[in-house]
Amino acid sequence: MARILGVELPNNKKTYVALTYIFGIGYTRAHKLLSDTEIDGQKKIKDLSDAEISTITKYINENFTIEGDLKQERDRDIKRLIEIGSYRGYRHKAGLPVRGQKTHSNARTRKGPRASRIKKR
Repeated sequence: MARILGVELPNNKKTYVALTYIFGIGYTRAHKLLSDTEIDGQKKIKDLSDAEISTITKYINENFTIEGDLKQERDRDIKRLIEIGSYRGYRHKAGLPVRGQKTHSNARTRKGPRASRIKKR
């Protein structure tokens, strides 16, 4: 397995798919990265040379925020919204959907499982 910036990439996957295992890199960024570094995206990870892996690592370090830094940035943004008292911050704090979705019958992902009701006799 190739290791890029602390993430193990599976050997049997194509390069553009394996790069999406890194938090902060999706298909679009993976394709842009490979086209800019002129590496074949159809090549499997196990077939990459050490030079190509170092090129990918260098490109990611220079152009993208990924993994822990990205997660910290996201958490800081949410904390800032809560501190300034915005509507979105309140929704984050209350554990409700943030982007305008209805909550009457859905939103189970954000609200959690239904509260069990105790039946009266």
